[in-house]
Amino acid sequence: MLTEIKQQSPLTGLHTDFGLPLRHGTPDRVALSERPLISLANLRVDTSNHAALEAVQACLGLALPLTPNTVACNESLVVFWLAPDEWLLRAQTDGLDSMVSRVERALANHWFAVTDQTSGYSVIQLHGPGARDVLNAGCPLDLHPRVLPFGRCAQTHFFKTSVLLRPLDDGGGGWELIVRRSFADYTARMLLDAMAS
Repeated sequence: MLTEIKQQSPLTGLHTDFGLPLRHGTPDRVALSERPLISLANLRVDTSNHAALEAVQACLGLALPLTPNTVACNESLVVFWLAPDEWLLRAQTDGLDSMVSRVERALANHWFAVTDQTSGYSVIQLHGPGARDVLNAGCPLDLHPRVLPFGRCAQTHFFKTSVLLRPLDDGGGGWELIVRRSFADYTARMLLDAMAS
């Protein structure tokens, strides 16, 4: 149908060589995979408004992380602290649209902004004992678990692109990168190049 809306991963060009969904590498060293079309939304709330924070917590089923560079999560949602009044909501499963609507209803009487970012970003994951070494090839941060442990996040860059980075486990063997859609192909190719080194 001509009116049917279809979304496509910006990493589609890599799928031809590496399969669908994009997977490359070996789990015994490092494996790269894409989480295609994960729902994301940006949320802005005044943190001095305790009633608004309580409304968000009741709506999301978890409190917004107020400590810089931390992450809160439950079975359906991951919330990244981005700034003193800004968070990124990342769905664990489908259904962010209904959650955005619930946030809008819960905060109707408060200052807030919630904006769907799904089509603007891609989610890439690395797994395996060599994952941190691959990231170290292009990231200036110290990624050791004592510096960036599980439950934390960092806004940084990987080579020439900005990324939101978080460890997926305590040992640093799993990482998630959220990257702007326009840089996703570049980022994936740079990761693959670092994996080949």
